[in-house]
Amino acid sequence: MIWDYFAWLQTCDSLEETPLAWALAGGFVDHVSKCFFEAEIRRLEAEKADDRKGRRQAERKKTRLREKYMGKASRRFPVKLYPGLQIDFSTLLSDRWLAFQVDFELLTPWYSRDDRVFHVLDNPVRKDRVFGVPFMAASSWKGMLRWACRMKAGLREHLEQHNDRLDGWRDPDWILHLFGNEKGEGEEFSRGALIFYPTWFDKIGFEVINPHSRERRAGTQPIYYEVVPPGAKGTLSLLYAPWPGMKPAADPEEVLPKLLEAIEKLLTTYGISAKRTVGWGTARIEKWRAFHKTGGTVKKDSRDELWQEVQHWLTAGGAP
Repeated sequence: MIWDYFAWLQTCDSLEETPLAWALAGGFVDHVSKCFFEAEIRRLEAEKADDRKGRRQAERKKTRLREKYMGKASRRFPVKLYPGLQIDFSTLLSDRWLAFQVDFELLTPWYSRDDRVFHVLDNPVRKDRVFGVPFMAASSWKGMLRWACRMKAGLREHLEQHNDRLDGWRDPDWILHLFGNEKGEGEEFSRGALIFYPTWFDKIGFEVINPHSRERRAGTQPIYYEVVPPGAKGTLSLLYAPWPGMKPAADPEEVLPKLLEAIEKLLTTYGISAKRTVGWGTARIEKWRAFHKTGGTVKKDSRDELWQEVQHWLTAGGAP
């Protein structure tokens, strides 16, 4: 890999001269973004020199590059062809562990902003740097699901009584058991019993938000969002792996039903995307799956049906 990747791209005048960039998962978007910012620099220089023709040419090139990227990015990603992206719970190490997977289909767009330094769009969707596949990070799942569990534990009522502030809020023991302490809590810090995994998506689409001027009642400048579109499918995967003597202790028969209910509420009502306040990120649950070392695998259409099977494992003494 070349040390200064973008400086090297700057020396390449055409796509044909950039075989290394095309070999990388992000090579195409990196090259298009480089050309896009070159056009933006020319536009600024033309504007400073009062060169209207040069400014129009630069604007047209920026538009062509944006359209070129959007045309090629709107495709399916072969997620199933990447073995490293597949999570296999068929061989759990301990009979004290339980794993869950929830298959869902998006009903509204999903968006999480990418951390790329340069991009042809202002709001690119988050993608894995190795595979170039859109994904939701494990840390995002943990944060959102912890929030959904807090809502179940009475966070909404607490906020209403304390002017939307968390002053005085303390997570109940069952939430601490699942998620552990939050970052920054040095005293009696402990990790939770849950382990989260990324969710990979196989589609990319685009949404446009066009703010309107109050005076003219017309759009001013469209804002493009690269998103995972409705209809895309994903899987939430998590592992419940408590260890002997962990604190705070909890009864799985009391904790796990609350967790599964929070998962359903998060996916179907709250949403798992940025811009949830406008309805993005809601989904329809297709399948519930649970895994156990000796109990095997169960697949059900509803949360209640899945819990009945899991409860058999717990009452049989083969789980935590």
